[in-house]
Amino acid sequence: MKSFLLAVLTAVVVAIGAAYLLDSRFQQTVDAAFTTSGVRL
Repeated sequence: MKSFLLAVLTAVVVAIGAAYLLDSRFQQTVDAAFTTSGVRL
């Protein structure tokens, strides 16, 4: 039972960490992501 609870807790921590990382670091608007001389929006 302890190992199951530890696995659930680990999965929750990993999911929260991944959600924070993706929301704060990697998601950008199209205008911010593709602002080069070769792309016109």
